Amino acid sequence: MQQGSVQDHSPKPAFARRRMPLLALGAVALVAGIWGGLLRLGVRLPVPSSVVISNHGMLMICGFLGTLIGVERAVALERRWAYGAPLLTGLGSIAVLLGAPAMWGVSAIVAGSAIFLTASIAVVLRQPASFTITMAVGAAAWVLGNALWWMGRPIYSLVWWWAGFLLLTIVGERLELSRLMHRPKSATAAFVAACALFLFGVAAAEWQRDAGTRTAGAGMIAIAVWLGLHDVAHRTVRQRGLPRYIAVCLLCGYAWLLVCGAALVGFGSLAAGPEYDAALHAFFVGFVFSMIFGHGPIILPAVLRVSIHYRPFFYWPLALLHVSLVARLIGDLSALPDARLWGGALNAVAILGFFASMVWSGKHAASLPAET
Repeated sequence: MQQGSVQDHSPKPAFARRRMPLLALGAVALVAGIWGGLLRLGVRLPVPSSVVISNHGMLMICGFLGTLIGVERAVALERRWAYGAPLLTGLGSIAVLLGAPAMWGVSAIVAGSAIFLTASIAVVLRQPASFTITMAVGAAAWVLGNALWWMGRPIYSLVWWWAGFLLLTIVGERLELSRLMHRPKSATAAFVAACALFLFGVAAAEWQRDAGTRTAGAGMIAIAVWLGLHDVAHRTVRQRGLPRYIAVCLLCGYAWLLVCGAALVGFGSLAAGPEYDAALHAFFVGFVFSMIFGHGPIILPAVLRVSIHYRPFFYWPLALLHVSLVARLIGDLSALPDARLWGGALNAVAILGFFASMVWSGKHAASLPAET
């Protein structure tokens, strides 16, 4: 394989076409979630429905990310029943958008996450390893968060269960992609301790919200430091082309994870307000989307059976994401509403710009030489 490109030579285009409707459901949730987020910021846009505003977080986390990761997990497992997970989470999100009875959509998402957990356990049984176990624990965190949502709990009280789903899924993928690195036993013990501290904090917040939230933040900090020290990214950032681009995405993401952890330790339990917005988006935009930007050129070819060639312009959406997020957080913490509004709006532009760059690269991959 040429440096600077990611290719999938598997001759199964029919399977890729079957995945497209599922990914389309996730794409609808992404666009609706971004639209709702912009409306919440105060951007003057048409308001198709109040559910777009009130369900911004759910659409982004369960509707888009849950569906996308569900497709990826089903591809890895290679079992048709596993596609029920992204199908239900995608349809559940659409049901919410269309104004169906609330419990219809919520129940579909809960069921989809349960199938996702079953698929994750099946992967562990097939390949017992630290990375598959970590991702399965993340899937369990998603189910717990969704169950609390189904029981009527407010989003602010369960959102860190959803964050645990994404955090442990991403960390598990990083363990998988760097599993050939030799690490001392002490590093493995430190990783387990960091993840356990985070999960203990999220669980403890059910009884002692402030202390539990601060403990979860400390766990985030520990995980971020561990990734910065032990992930292969600190080596590949010295290379060129795609490996360097991925490494820059990852290292930036780890920095935002550190920021979120520090915010939780410093602010404690929050239900709303600028500090809540800052902590939430440091994680879900800064950390999670940095990981998506970095893993996209690897995962999308495997899921869609397309080739994606690295291009230097991949850095433009990445740079815009981080600069605009800094502006947003400055606006949050300094009571500057214009900075918050413009930062949030440019976050959306950066995310859509990333996906546009992936589409363009995939469309022109056959006609353009890969760059290193």
